[in-house]
Amino acid sequence: MTLIFKPAETYRDDFSFRNSPAAIARFPFPFPEDAYMYSVNIEPAVSRDPGSVFEHSFDVDEHYLSEMAERARVLERDPERCLVMPHMAQAAWDLLEMLMEHLAGDYPQHFLLERNGTAWRWQNLAMGIDQSFTFGDADSLPCEPLEYITRQMQGDFALLDQRDGDLFMDAGMVTCPADWSLRFDAGMSFKQWHSPVPMANQMGIFERALKFLLNIQVGHPVRRLNWTLTINPRLDTSPETFHEWGSDRGSVTPDNVGSLVHLRVELQHMARLPRSNAVLFSIRTYLISMEELVSNPAWGRRLHRVLRDLPDAIADYKGMTRYRQTLVDWLRQFDPEA
Repeated sequence: MTLIFKPAETYRDDFSFRNSPAAIARFPFPFPEDAYMYSVNIEPAVSRDPGSVFEHSFDVDEHYLSEMAERARVLERDPERCLVMPHMAQAAWDLLEMLMEHLAGDYPQHFLLERNGTAWRWQNLAMGIDQSFTFGDADSLPCEPLEYITRQMQGDFALLDQRDGDLFMDAGMVTCPADWSLRFDAGMSFKQWHSPVPMANQMGIFERALKFLLNIQVGHPVRRLNWTLTINPRLDTSPETFHEWGSDRGSVTPDNVGSLVHLRVELQHMARLPRSNAVLFSIRTYLISMEELVSNPAWGRRLHRVLRDLPDAIADYKGMTRYRQTLVDWLRQFDPEA
């Protein structure tokens, strides 16, 4: 697939973000059925469906330059969105190596990697970066290795240290979270940072997921989809910026619901890192407005049914209670059997 990057769009202020028809066509619609309930829904992260978000381990799309500009903007305001505990230094180099290898292998027209022992040269042609450095020597890079490579990657990244039969969030780059905070969750165990999710704990979902993740092997990554709704195409819906976006939920009306409400889908990728034994948990976020989504009639019909019948506890957790009925009423016109 030949990548064409759109000129920089915004995820705040004037919200100029839009999806091209090609981006809509490859959007990872997350509902295989007309109803939704939590499930582990983990599958092997193998390449499939050329041109889709599942073709490569780390998807790069038309919004690449826009997201990199947004990440830089968030970090300028809040550098603590990137965090690496001292014992995670090796895991950070693990991550840098994995991401550079995948980008150079999957998108050679935009990313190049040359290696001669520990002497490496990295070229990001899309962003105009040409960097020679010594692998393992943080002083040879402009910034810490995890920050360096994730400033050039779409999505958020958490590195989980495995100890005492659990996973702990001890490093990461998180600038586009769906209402959670790396600063708050840093050092927490797997169950601790998932504790706010209603119903799933009682259903044993996280217990099964943790058991599965603890047994991930090097070279056998897995993935899953998660979803929520967001008002406006805003990537940074963190607790730190709640004062900027929290009131947006009260601005939805029958007249603007199609343009304001966005389905937010996370493609979550989990992989074992070979040197450090840490687990990578990456979250690649895709946004699509309701107006764009219903251009696919099957999606509009199914989303109407999913949201109409969604348990109230899940709707509340996903923050849609204030505008859910307005959205369901609007979507009804796209469901012929409603």
